[in-house]
Formats: sequence, C-alpha cells, structure tokens
Amino acid sequence: MTYIISDIHGEYELFMRLLDKIKFSSGDKIHVLGDMIDKGTQSARLLNCLRNMPQATCIYGNHEYDFIKYYHAQMKSERVNFDEVLQKLRNYLGFDCNLLEWETMDWLETLPFYIEEDLFIGVHSGLPVSADGKLLPLEKTTCEQLVYDRNFKDNRNIADSEKCVLFGHTPARYLTNRDEIIIYPKRGRRADNIRNIQKIHLDTGVYLSGVLGCFCVEECNCYYVCKNI
Repeated sequence: MTYIISDIHGEYELFMRLLDKIKFSSGDKIHVLGDMIDKGTQSARLLNCLRNMPQATCIYGNHEYDFIKYYHAQMKSERVNFDEVLQKLRNYLGFDCNLLEWETMDWLETLPFYIEEDLFIGVHSGLPVSADGKLLPLEKTTCEQLVYDRNFKDNRNIADSEKCVLFGHTPARYLTNRDEIIIYPKRGRRADNIRNIQKIHLDTGVYLSGVLGCFCVEECNCYYVCKNI
C-alpha cells in the first residue's frame, strides 16, 4: 500500500501509533509532505526515524525550508566552528535536540520539494493555478510557492488536472471546523478511486487537535490516531 501524510510536527510517538494502526510493513510506502519538525517535542527523533526508513519519501515543508535556510546562514561565517553550528541547530529544534546529528542535516539538504507519480502529485502547501484553472508546470514553480502557498487550500481553487494533488500546510479545521482530511472529488465522480479525486488536504492540525491522519492511495481511505484515545 501507498500512504501519504503531512504535518507530523514532531509527534513521533503518534506517528508510530499510526504506522501500527495501518499495519505498515516492508512492502508499503509512505510519502511525507513536509513539516516534520517544530511544535511537537520529538522533531529530531522523528527525522532520524524517517531518514532511516527505506520505504519513506520526504519532501520540504516550510518548517524544514526555514530550518535549512537558518543552517546555511550559520555556515556563511568566515570562521565556521562546526561544533557551535551543530549546537545552534540543536537549539533551533529544542526539546529532543541532542538527538540531531550531522547525518540528519546532510539528509535534509537532499530532500526534494515535490513528489510526482503516475496518479498524483504531492506538495507541501499547493501549486499555482492559472486563470483558466490549469496547473502551472512544476518546473516553473518556485520553491517558495511549494512550501508557503496559502491559496491552494481554498475550496474554490480546484485545478483541472489529470493527477490528484495532495498537500497540507494549513489545518483543515480552518476550512471545515473538523480535524479531518478533506477530499475533493472531481465533478460527478465518487471518491472511491484516486483518479476521481482532484485534490486532498491532509493537514489535520495535530499540534492543535492531537489528531494525526494519513491517506491510502489504493484504498482511498483515511486513517487517524488521536492523543486522547
């Protein structure tokens, strides 16, 4: 099975509970659409876990993008002290920061900004849409668009695309008052096949709600875990 999730925000234990719930195995894949860090208390542990999961593919969210920009700024000093830089990076993450190592920073620097497969495109915040409702080519999209966009979440902003677009970035509760994944079927279609879905809003606002969810591509089902249950 192929699972897609976004905005885990340092909730390592909740993420592990979700993997257990879906019975995630070596034959499965999971795509993580950014914002793995910050807000929760186990950002470094989560990064270490994902870095060492061969079935996981991760991309930048705005929080990782900002973290890498901070890292690059520290490395521009004329006299770089690598121990001091690592400590500053650990201080940036806070909480379980002592688990952060250079290997994780090297891995973060290699992450892409989007995932594209035959049936779907995965981004963190959204894609630009032309006036006639067409998705602009990915290669013409800026990094900032992919991690900071606030317009794609609008329920009126549904692009005419053969591929389903999955994204996160903004808690779904701000649109629906519910901490659930939002699925937008194509007009006149049932959301029982990803080919029939235009876009999927994945951010369940875990740092606000305690709810973490993922979407299964083959089943077109959503799975959730909650801190309070």
